[in-house]
Amino acid sequence: MTTITAPPRKLRFGTEETTFIVRSLRHSMRNGEALLMAVVLPVLLMLLFVTVFGGAIAGGGAAYVNYVVPGIILLCAGFGAASTAVDVAGDLSTGIMDRFRTMPIRSWAVLTGHVVASLVRNLFATAVVIGVALLVGFRPNATPLDWLGAVALVALYILAITYLFAAIGLSAGSAEAANGYGFILLFLPYLSSAFVPLDTLPDWLRWVAEYQPITPVIETIRGLLMGTDAGNQPWWAIGWCLLIVLIAVVWGAVMFRRKAGRR
Repeated sequence: MTTITAPPRKLRFGTEETTFIVRSLRHSMRNGEALLMAVVLPVLLMLLFVTVFGGAIAGGGAAYVNYVVPGIILLCAGFGAASTAVDVAGDLSTGIMDRFRTMPIRSWAVLTGHVVASLVRNLFATAVVIGVALLVGFRPNATPLDWLGAVALVALYILAITYLFAAIGLSAGSAEAANGYGFILLFLPYLSSAFVPLDTLPDWLRWVAEYQPITPVIETIRGLLMGTDAGNQPWWAIGWCLLIVLIAVVWGAVMFRRKAGRR
């Protein structure tokens, strides 16, 4: 007797992605400590730079608050996105990826869930950081359209760096290794124009800070919120973010198939 097995039913486009986004958001809500640290740590760093180091760096006052907040926003995004690497590596170590492999789902749906959930978490954390900055003297002169552009660029940056952290999580051997590799990227804002003007840096370090991806993003956000002249930095900022997304998506897709056993 021959048994006829019906082929698996194809899901509508977006169903899988929505399922994994909801899954990742639920995990985020359960891991309140990680969400709290993603918000509290950047806020503490901002208060540290403004109240402790601000007087020595730029004479203190509102001028330095206005200067440093764009860099703190990206630092906040980095701390929040770093947990994505640990979450993805954790899925691999627990074997849940092998279980997903047996299901008729698109491979990128799993990563999309982690990335979109991280985007939501980080935008919330960014709003908190900006709210605290306003309380300590941050006074942007941006129009509503400028705010919209700044938020869009921050979202694009979060998307880029989160995809990159997701790819790192797939490549790492464990959640601990993913955390270590991702921590290296968190130093990039310190080697940029986030906390001090570029002309105060040594020549060799100034070159690194000027041509790395973080500086154009910071200068563009600073130009949108504070009205400074950003020049051609917005184009560099968008280009860098899109390039990082492209590299991270391709890298993540390759590593997912390799780690999950897909050839």
